[in-house]
Amino acid sequence: MRVVVDLSRCQGYAQCAFLAPDAFRMHGEEALMYNPNPDDAQREQVLRAAAACPLQAILVDQLEGRDAPVGTSQS
Repeated sequence: MRVVVDLSRCQGYAQCAFLAPDAFRMHGEEALMYNPNPDDAQREQVLRAAAACPLQAILVDQLEGRDAPVGTSQS
């Protein structure tokens, strides 16, 4: 999973840091620090944090399955 935060949109509401503290944290009162590649154990927390962002500044790219063929079955 890859996480990108548009820091020009982020206003420091810290909902992400509250919901996924291992992936997001506030540095001071306004600066957001984040892990751009959180591990899969944090997936649910990161997705909830992205959904809770009031400015939708968090983009989560779920990388799994990109190289795997989708819906293939050979008989």
